[in-house]
Amino acid sequence: MARVQTGVRAVGAVLVAVLGVSLAGCSSTGGKRAEDARKAASAQGKAAVSTPEWTFGMVTHSGDGDTFWDIVQEGAEEAARKDNIKFLYSHNAEAQQQAQLVDSYIDKKVDGIIVSLAKPDAMKGALARAKKAGIPVITVNSGSAESKEFGALTHIGQDETIAGEAVGEELNKRGKKKALCILHEQGNVGHEQRCEGAKKTFDGTMQNLYVTGTNMPDVQSSIEARLQSDKSVDSVVTLGAPFADTAVKAADSAGSKAEVDTFDLNEKVAAGLKDGTLGFAVDQQPYLQGYEAVDLLWLYKYNDDVLGGGKPVLTGPQIVTKGQAAKLEEYAKRGTR
Repeated sequence: MARVQTGVRAVGAVLVAVLGVSLAGCSSTGGKRAEDARKAASAQGKAAVSTPEWTFGMVTHSGDGDTFWDIVQEGAEEAARKDNIKFLYSHNAEAQQQAQLVDSYIDKKVDGIIVSLAKPDAMKGALARAKKAGIPVITVNSGSAESKEFGALTHIGQDETIAGEAVGEELNKRGKKKALCILHEQGNVGHEQRCEGAKKTFDGTMQNLYVTGTNMPDVQSSIEARLQSDKSVDSVVTLGAPFADTAVKAADSAGSKAEVDTFDLNEKVAAGLKDGTLGFAVDQQPYLQGYEAVDLLWLYKYNDDVLGGGKPVLTGPQIVTKGQAAKLEEYAKRGTR
């Protein structure tokens, strides 16, 4: 009798094992089919979800031709296609104009708003009006300290002070003694935080240099003049990728051997890292900022989800150097890094 029971148990175990393999195979196949379906839908510009077509609007402090914000926009648009979102994008370098753009989205009764807070005081009223209208808001890139106070669900970006501190530490590793921090937009709280963070951890001397970021010839001449007057400067830190190449030209014209480093990444910066023209870059992953902002608004509308637990959702900083340049250059060319 014992032998019969043992045999039954053995047969049962074999059946369970076989069924397990079979079910696992079905699950694996089903998962692959689902993934293939999502990829096919995305390739055809179709949504991967069947939720209502909500409308989200994004307002940023980008100036014309700023490649950083092109990458943010690309990430947001990719997430919007996936999430069945009608995505609206607008930008203006002037804070009062940004507030008016937010008001225009409120008038259109959009379902969600994404906004950067480079000059938060000018945006406080607009965000209050969005909240009163019942429109959820997520902040990106700038304004992490004010985001919660202004009623946003969460903030997505890098902590600018922490990013600055990472720069100071990297300059120490490279043996630098005197640096310039190039601020291209006066009044931008994030830029001030970056330079202050770098000064905090840098063992050498760091000086701020304010330039007119909308005028590249002025940027170049200002950096060149400072480098000509002070040959002891051995590092120039720009706060945006479009200014790195200009800083390199300024250093060449001034006959300076100062290393040029930069915040943010684009195709030119990746190429500069690769050929050694630039020392390092601080990547805050702008594609991720745009993508996650849309995704998190969708999750809030669909499932009342909020990430961050009252704290910013960090996308950086990541220090990138020549070793990662080849792969990053590939991604930068497709517009995602």
